[in-house]
Amino acid sequence: MTDPNPFLLAANGPDLDPRLLSHLRENPSLASNQDSYGYSLLHAAASYNHVDLLRALVNEFKVDVNLRDEDNETCLFVVETVEAAKCLVEELKVDTSLTNDDGQTAREKIESEDDYPEVAAYLAHGSAAVGELSQTASASGHPPPLPPNVKVNIGTVAEDAGGQEPDPEFRRRIEELASREDFHTDEGQQELRALITDAVLGVSQDEQQQDSHRRRID
Repeated sequence: MTDPNPFLLAANGPDLDPRLLSHLRENPSLASNQDSYGYSLLHAAASYNHVDLLRALVNEFKVDVNLRDEDNETCLFVVETVEAAKCLVEELKVDTSLTNDDGQTAREKIESEDDYPEVAAYLAHGSAAVGELSQTASASGHPPPLPPNVKVNIGTVAEDAGGQEPDPEFRRRIEELASREDFHTDEGQQELRALITDAVLGVSQDEQQQDSHRRRID
């Protein structure tokens, strides 16, 4: 019987596969293994928010917490939750000053990608900033930030160049989606992209109809 791939066990969804730690204890050398891209179990654990695995890898198996992949990125570069970031920074003492091949620190990369604003806030200003960000969003009644490359000002949607009010149905759907707990999941972001695409296509069709109408008049 083939031994299980530790990378697959670590990437087995939100719940850590119970076989992984036993497998590593039987084969401790696997704990620091990297694939052809330099991806390690540390990177997988950080990405999937397996903080107990992060602790075991560094404390029990003595894996270098600053282990880098082929892009010179440590596991801090791929964290998606404040919990994993705090574990790495405050408990395991990952070096936050290390830069990747693009000259970015983990904080700078996460900020530039804009996928996980709470992680970026934590790396920039600590836990207090995360609490302030959440409290501000709660107090203002505004939904959490949108996914990368999508900017919608829900609270103050301006009139368009033609002086028309924004589509109230589009605004309602945006607000409803942004308030959902799964907003930042792949499914939530996919729904948002589809919503934005529908809106853009609708605008494009309206503009084409207006251009056609103007040409007929001219």
